[in-house]
Amino acid sequence: MLQLFLAAGNPINHVTDKNVVALTDEYNLTLHMVSLVVACFVGLFVLLISAKAIGTGKEDLGTPRYLTKGRLPQLVEVITLYLLENAIRPVLGHDADKFTPFLLSIFFFVLTCNLMGLIPIVDVQHLAGHFGMIDAHWALVGGTATSSLGVTLGLALFSFAAIQYQGFKSLGVKGWCHHLAGGAPLYLLPIMLPVELMGMIIKPVALAIRLFANMLAGHTLLAVVAGFGVTAWNLSTGNVLVTGSIELVAVVAAILISFLELFVAFLQAFIFMFLTTVFIGQMTHHHDDHSDAHGEEGIHDHDGLPDGLAKVKIT
Repeated sequence: MLQLFLAAGNPINHVTDKNVVALTDEYNLTLHMVSLVVACFVGLFVLLISAKAIGTGKEDLGTPRYLTKGRLPQLVEVITLYLLENAIRPVLGHDADKFTPFLLSIFFFVLTCNLMGLIPIVDVQHLAGHFGMIDAHWALVGGTATSSLGVTLGLALFSFAAIQYQGFKSLGVKGWCHHLAGGAPLYLLPIMLPVELMGMIIKPVALAIRLFANMLAGHTLLAVVAGFGVTAWNLSTGNVLVTGSIELVAVVAAILISFLELFVAFLQAFIFMFLTTVFIGQMTHHHDDHSDAHGEEGIHDHDGLPDGLAKVKIT
């Protein structure tokens, strides 16, 4: 792992943003900006290739034309179907088809950014700098873009726009104002209105901080643990057994944390997407009428909440 050799001096070096090109005296093109664009194109490329493999083939192929070929397209298909049927449709009901493209785009984009942060792209460029190929502290692309609060706040802004759009679309202006007042009587509005306004802002901000904090903390921990081996080497007094033992423990711990970070990359992408779905569902008008004893599939439970939130109320 390249972090073992390059992260000891500054454990947050590979998660902090860096200037790449000075555009003007005040504005610079940064590493995270380039990484966001690269993540966008990488995600689009993978999803377009997967969509082509998932799509139904020509009729002359027979039954195999319905089968998805390739492990990556199969993985994308399984993830997409799981998110749609177990996270999006149970919460949004009839509105699921309308918001599915937006929600899946958020998930795969955040996931791509998270996974790119696990690849030591910046470290490879710094390693090339140690051999005199480029400047030792310069890098063009790489790093964890989602470890930047500015990036996660930008993503949360899109979620906020989708939430408010659904509120006005589903509830109307009057219903949106009623929701903002929390259904309280007029004499409680001076208390309820500021609280609901703060809640409206806190929800997307919490999405941004949660993603930012988890990605920053995880990668920093990985760099710190990996740096123990380098520190032991630099401070070695000639005892190969002690130094080697420390480096071995550091390598094993870094590998284990890397697998944990891989899980966190998927988990945080899911949480960001799912909570956005929940907040959109909370701004949806819920009908109380049911066609039968079980109600229509994917609509709402008798307590007015979506099926996916019937047992656990998330505020």
